Amino acid sequence: MPTEPTARVLVPVDPAGADGPVEVAADVTGTGPVVLLLQGQSLGPETAAGLVTALPGRTRVVVHTRGTGASTGGPGPDGWTTALFAADAVAVLDALGVARAHVHGFSMGGRVAQVLAARFPERVDRLVLGATGPGGAQEVPCDDAVSRTLRHAGSAAGRQGLADLFFTPAWSARNPEVAARFAPTGTPRVRRAHHGASTGHDGWHLLPLVAARTLVVHGGDDRLTPPANARLLADRIPAAELVVLDGARHGYVEEFRTQVAGLVGDFLG
Repeated sequence: MPTEPTARVLVPVDPAGADGPVEVAADVTGTGPVVLLLQGQSLGPETAAGLVTALPGRTRVVVHTRGTGASTGGPGPDGWTTALFAADAVAVLDALGVARAHVHGFSMGGRVAQVLAARFPERVDRLVLGATGPGGAQEVPCDDAVSRTLRHAGSAAGRQGLADLFFTPAWSARNPEVAARFAPTGTPRVRRAHHGASTGHDGWHLLPLVAARTLVVHGGDDRLTPPANARLLADRIPAAELVVLDGARHGYVEEFRTQVAGLVGDFLG
């Protein structure tokens, strides 16, 4: 598959929680069955590049997130929610003329995918939930040291700490440009809106409603979203499968992308 998007579509979406009109930029690569990639909190579409190129051919991959990349429109005072992001996904599929797609949700995108699969089951074929949790009272929280790192992510030390949460130091040292992609993007207002959507998510009541065949993937050394959350998801979603990658941190989608592409490619058939 090519490494650059073959098309970019700007899709007008519900302006709820925004300060004006909102367009979501959907980057489309390849041809074939559609795989919708929902990215993490404040992460731009470039963080999906590794998985886009590693997925098997004959796949049409769509990447989009409100507030990042070429998307336009900022949040209003009420902020954003995972339900709103899920509605964005439906709008993107509608704009592309896609009735049903595979969905891969990573980190915050996994929270969005939970809402999408539960509330719009007819739009989701197979579902992959990666490095994510259920939110709400059932979520297994990260430790205080991780929280401090996240609060200071804008500083040089904070960025290094964030990189260490995503990747092993040896891998980051070999791939500094790739590791640098996994830093928060967007305006401060957008970053706050993404944070509010992620931390405000509670999908516990939605998980039993997920009818799509589901694969839960998680890094065994993930401190940002502890791997106990993966077990919660797999136990709560009917007949879900669970794969824990030994030695992987939060950014397994990039550091372990060859292994992940094989897992996801086989799962999606």
